[in-house]
Amino acid sequence: MSGHSKWSTIKRAKGAKDAARGKLFSRLIKEITVAARDGGGDADANPRLRLAIDKAKEGNMPNDNIKRAIQRGTGEIEGAAYEENTYEGYGPGGVAFLIETITDNKNRTVAEVRHIFSKYNGNLAENGAVSWKFDRKGIIEVPNTMSEDDLMMVAIEAGAEDIDPGEEMHQIVTGPTDLDSVKKNLEAQGIEIKESSLQMIPQNTIAVGDSEAETIIKLSDALEDHDDVQAVYSDFEIDDAILEKLNAG
Repeated sequence: MSGHSKWSTIKRAKGAKDAARGKLFSRLIKEITVAARDGGGDADANPRLRLAIDKAKEGNMPNDNIKRAIQRGTGEIEGAAYEENTYEGYGPGGVAFLIETITDNKNRTVAEVRHIFSKYNGNLAENGAVSWKFDRKGIIEVPNTMSEDDLMMVAIEAGAEDIDPGEEMHQIVTGPTDLDSVKKNLEAQGIEIKESSLQMIPQNTIAVGDSEAETIIKLSDALEDHDDVQAVYSDFEIDDAILEKLNAG
């Protein structure tokens, strides 16, 4: 099983949940604003904006909120000056973390991210220290309604690289620039798509021991809960028995 499936399984197993509705909307608005700023307000000509709008609709964001975020990005109405930054760091046991942020105050954000690492026995690292351990991929989740062989054939014909089967959901893996076209090809064939996103996928995972698991989970959760953080990626893997012990405790 490849690394992207391991990481998504870890996140589900540790009980990671989407932010509260208000925080989720804030993150989506930032992404839409930056996407429109960098690629224009026409979603048909801007794949990043189209993906952000799709995610906003999946999160039941009102159309007026989406429209205003696009207008802020294109400069039609005033808004915050957002900056994208990616931070790299290590947690206990040498676990690697990549943190993608969008902020209107870089100095505040980096100080707070550094504090979170320090609080949970980790540390920020130099740019490039851990990013080489990850590959950017498109991930499309579809319901488990067909066999692995049938889905593989359909996915490859649609332009995908691979699939990772699951009990309830299958993941279709694409190249980072192929996500939009693969998604359209699958939809044209009547495949229901639950979610699609660009993610940083670890090439390999690190098994986390009993003594470090709880702290690493707390570190990951604290980073994900930060208002300026858009996404957190890591390469840790926790045995099911350890997770069950933590959940019971």
